[in-house]
Amino acid sequence: MKNIALHTIHKNLGAKMVPFAGYQMPLQYEGVTAEHLTVRDSIGVFDVSHMGEFLVSGENALALLQKVTSNDVANLAIGDAQYSCFPNKKNGIVDDLICYRIKENTYLLVVNASNIEKDWNWIKSYNSIFNADLRNLSEAYSLLAIQGPKTQEAMQSLTSLDLADIPFYTFKIGDFAGIENVMISSTGYTGAGGFEIYCKNEEAKQIWDSVFEAGAAYGIKPIGLAARDTLRLEMGYCLYGNDIDDTTSPLEAGLSWITKFTKDFVNHEALEREKKQKPIRKLVAFELDERGIPRQGYSIVDENGNNIGNVTSGTMSPSLQKGIGMGYVPAIIAKTGAKIYIQIRKKTIPATLIKLPFYKG
Repeated sequence: MKNIALHTIHKNLGAKMVPFAGYQMPLQYEGVTAEHLTVRDSIGVFDVSHMGEFLVSGENALALLQKVTSNDVANLAIGDAQYSCFPNKKNGIVDDLICYRIKENTYLLVVNASNIEKDWNWIKSYNSIFNADLRNLSEAYSLLAIQGPKTQEAMQSLTSLDLADIPFYTFKIGDFAGIENVMISSTGYTGAGGFEIYCKNEEAKQIWDSVFEAGAAYGIKPIGLAARDTLRLEMGYCLYGNDIDDTTSPLEAGLSWITKFTKDFVNHEALEREKKQKPIRKLVAFELDERGIPRQGYSIVDENGNNIGNVTSGTMSPSLQKGIGMGYVPAIIAKTGAKIYIQIRKKTIPATLIKLPFYKG
């Protein structure tokens, strides 16, 4: 089991450390609900340094990425970020990712920690045709996600860059917390606003300390992975391994907006056929009509008790104080306002399909 660069800091802060994707990671500090609400109301910091970073460069970097990703990388200007996925050859998803255009022929891919080796091998298997320069930087870099509505105001003192001039899904590289060439990305997995900071491992402690000093007056707190999960679920963001995986197509997962058929990418012909024929199942979002907590793997049934799907993600929403979740059901019933039922132990709890996000601020 590997340790992230700031492992000792998290231990000293009283974090509950758990194994996750091959790393010891902070699950929570003071409790999921308190940490969740800190991010929604103020500012919190996640150490997500377990994530993977691949640098793709060279004359054929764009051609390689156009082949292996579903979104249109050609649309990226330097300084832009793009959400995308790696389709597999069986109408499923190898992983979802963010692609950054760093320079003319240089891109950074940020992938899920649990899929680093799988993703690396997947890209390499196609690079034999394109011969782009590939570098796996995952072990050398740390990633801090500073999230919440007070982030911009609190962090402005740490950089000469104008943080207000970094729109959502763009980034700048500059000074931050006394360190040069830090990547400041206006992205996140919470729906609460904020920035993600990419730095070298040896720079992480200085940045962490500076961030907490700058945020002290704003009630800044460290936040664990458990609250990250409840925050992303309130926004309806997919989690790889739960809501999307090797068996789910981007179309049935509601990711047609990152699936661009204007280019040739892995399995695009089959996915285009699926689009024309329409998926037979869809990922839906639901709120429980009665008290209860839906969990991954719970059965979704119809009014007669017939199994029609499974919950892929579920929780008690700290912001809404009700049970929320997502899961796959037949497309024919996947309509806002429709009723489904969640089998929670021996009880069948009614639920209503809703339009995402759950939390609307």
